[in-house]
Amino acid sequence: MHGLMNRAIECFMRDTYGNARWAEVVLAARLDFDGFEAMLRYDPALTCRVLDAITDTLGKPRDDLLEDIGTYLVSHTKTEPLRRLLRFGGVTFVEFLHSLDELPERARLAVDDLDLPPLELRDHTANRFSLTVRAETHGFGHVMIGVLRAMADDYGALVMLEHRGGQAGVEVISIALVETEFAEGRSFHLGARAG
Repeated sequence: MHGLMNRAIECFMRDTYGNARWAEVVLAARLDFDGFEAMLRYDPALTCRVLDAITDTLGKPRDDLLEDIGTYLVSHTKTEPLRRLLRFGGVTFVEFLHSLDELPERARLAVDDLDLPPLELRDHTANRFSLTVRAETHGFGHVMIGVLRAMADDYGALVMLEHRGGQAGVEVISIALVETEFAEGRSFHLGARAG
């Protein structure tokens, strides 16, 4: 597992619940270090152990935790570069949805050895979609629900999202776009602002 993924989990815990709760997770997961290095690779079993420790420490279901991590990745001030990368997917939420197929390749432009699971968007009607996530480890679909929910808010769109389950490395998310301009979205400028 790429260190960026593990580092994102650690930052989520520290920023959301504080350093003391992260220290509890480090003990519960039996880590011999207190923080992940973003550019290293880790055994996926270690990531699972950390997620198990977090769910036990917080008393929160794993799927809910993964969705919260996905929301954090887009909405926290420390993760603004990821939000910017995602916003380059389109001017509207629907354009953004259609750019998701290319997200793993765009992520590799930023970090060449980062392997995100393949994503496939299907249009069912003008406002009903499904997103297929093909991941070796079950749960990335829940992270994507958090990302999609936060991005819908970012665009000002109202959406209904439902995890339709998964098996054999495939998870499906149902997306119903209720209103494209439900609220005022967050501002986004193509060029980064200085200072």
